[in-house]
Amino acid sequence: MSVKHLSHVNVSSFMAFIGVKCEAFPCSDVVTGNYLVPGIQVDPLRVRAVMVSEASPPDVKDYYYADGDPLFQRTTVQAFRDAGVDAGSIGELLEMGFYFTTAVKCGKTGYGIKTGTVKECSLLLERELDAFPNLKSLLLMGDVAIKALNYISKRKTGRNVVPPGSTYKIRGNKYFYGSIRVFPSYLQAGPSFFIEQSKRRMIAEDIREAVKTLGA
Repeated sequence: MSVKHLSHVNVSSFMAFIGVKCEAFPCSDVVTGNYLVPGIQVDPLRVRAVMVSEASPPDVKDYYYADGDPLFQRTTVQAFRDAGVDAGSIGELLEMGFYFTTAVKCGKTGYGIKTGTVKECSLLLERELDAFPNLKSLLLMGDVAIKALNYISKRKTGRNVVPPGSTYKIRGNKYFYGSIRVFPSYLQAGPSFFIEQSKRRMIAEDIREAVKTLGA
C-alpha cells in the first residue's frame, strides 16, 4: 500500500475526497481544537481492516499518524505484537492493509462522551468506512466505537450489529456488518492499555481473530 504522510492537524486530500469533514462542530462535550481525521493518503482498495478507537487524544502529538513515536502508535503496535503480528509502526500496519481511526474525531472533555456526540460523529465514520470497498473486518475498540457502528447500522439496516451487554460477554461471538466481520473489543489506544492486563490479553485475542479473516 502506498502511504503518504501529511500534516496530522489538517484534513488530508484523500479524506476530504471521501467527505470526512465536520463543518458545524455541533457537539458541546468535545475539544474541537483536537479535531483530527487520519492525515494520510492510502489506496482505499487495499484497506482490508479498520480499527476504530474512541476519540482523538488530549495531545494531538499522540495521534496515530503524528510524527515520531506517538502514544496511540506505541500502544497499538504493542497490541498487534501481543497478537503475534510482526510490526514496528503504524506505517507497517498500513502496509498490511490495516487502517486506524476514531469514532469521535474531537477530543474528550471528560471521562465519557455523550450519546448525541457519538451519534453525530458516526455520520463521519460512516462515510469513512464506505470509502473502503474491500473491507473484511472491523475492530471496535471500546464502547464508543461499538455504539458508533450500531448507529451506522441502524440507519442503514434498521438494526444493531452488536447486541447490548458487557464486552467480555459479547466478544467472541460472530457479528457482521453486511459481509464485514465485526469484533467488539476493548480500547487499545492510550495509557490504560499498559495497566489493564486482562483486557490486553483479550485485545490480542480479538486482533488475532481479525487477522485470520484477512487470510494472513
